[in-house]
Order: sequence, then structure tokens, then C-alpha cells
Amino acid sequence: MSIARYRKVCVDATDPEPIGRFWAAALGRRWQPADHGEGGVFGVTPRQTVWINLVPEVKTVKNRVHFDIYARSLADLRELGATVVLPEGDDRRWTVMADPEGNEFCAFLREELPEDRLHGLVVDSADPAAIAAWWAEVYDAPVKHEAGGSTVENVPDMPILTFDFAPVPEPKTVKNRVHWDITVRDVEQLVARGATVLTPAGDDRNWTVLADPEGNEFCAFTDVRDR
Repeated sequence: MSIARYRKVCVDATDPEPIGRFWAAALGRRWQPADHGEGGVFGVTPRQTVWINLVPEVKTVKNRVHFDIYARSLADLRELGATVVLPEGDDRRWTVMADPEGNEFCAFLREELPEDRLHGLVVDSADPAAIAAWWAEVYDAPVKHEAGGSTVENVPDMPILTFDFAPVPEPKTVKNRVHWDITVRDVEQLVARGATVLTPAGDDRNWTVLADPEGNEFCAFTDVRDR
């Protein structure tokens, strides 16, 4: 039995409006600003939400969490404000790009786009097999290990098809600018499995900020009605 369910994914931005509009257009969704300067990129279902958080700090290093998306052409993404970081080539079937605030993502070209263009959430990892197994236990989902990394499959309520963990040599040094939210019955179940509480829930915040065993931040909501 899972102790958590996927809720949504969040992206930090110093200026949420243009980033929200970029991702809404890139993913074929709609942007809706909120009163406090943030906003959401909304799809057909609540679980397709990409929330854009307002933060003061600018991006300084390569993101350790990124999106894999489908697109018809690189030109379409460039017109929206994306830039090419690393062209497709060698054994890569994708192009590494960056959104207008520099957040990296991988673009896979398709003549016919699927209904959901956001198909992957990729996490850089020191030990992909171990951290993928940790999240697989949290979600009660199967995990597949390969030479190039590990994938947690069929995550309950997660519309993103692949939840991947890729090996990288560099350590995590700053807060991730992309994170995901989950819903749990009891935060202590996560702590008992190795998560660390970074910021407890409070009067003005109905979620707890935690980090997984590799330091990846995530937010846990405890509203059981949302499960």
C-alpha cells in the first residue's frame, strides 16, 4: 500500500508570468495567474498542474530535476523563448533546451503530438537505483533498473509517464528549482523511511517541506480527502 500519492509538479521562477505562459504554450495547456504573483499551468485534470512558484533567488547551476517534453519542432519552442543548450546528436534522440529563465528541459520531436506533451520527470542522482527504489516504496510502484539509470513506473495519479533517475557525478549544492508535491496521511511515515523535514507545516502553510535521502526537496500535504 502506498504511503503517498502524486499531487503536482512545481517550478521556481523570479518572474512567474512569462515562465507560466511559456510552459502553457509549450505543453498545450492554459496559464492562470494567482493573486499573490504565482500561478498555475493547468491541463485537463488537476494532476496535470504545473505550479509556478515566485522565488527571489536566480538560477545559478544546472537543474537537477528537469522535464522531458514532446514538440513538433525546435523552431516552435524557440519562438516561445526557449534556447538550445545541447543539440541532438551521437546517441541522443533529444535536444537539451532551456526556458526563458534557464531551466533545462529535453525536447523530443514528434510529427503527431500526444494529448499530454509532458512525458518525463528526470532527477539527477548520485545513486539512481537506491533513490528510485526509495520513491517506488513511497508510491508502492514498480521500479525498473537499467545501465543508464532507474525508472519508477505507473505512479498512482501521476500523469507524467516516466519518473526517471539518472546518474551524474556532481553533488547537489543548491535547492532544486523543480520539485513535486505529494499527499500523505502521515508525514512521520516519510521520516521513518529516511526523509528529512526542512520546514514544518504552520498556520499559513498546510504542507511540510521535506527532502528525500539524496536531498531532493518535495512538499507533503496531509489532506486525506485529496488522496
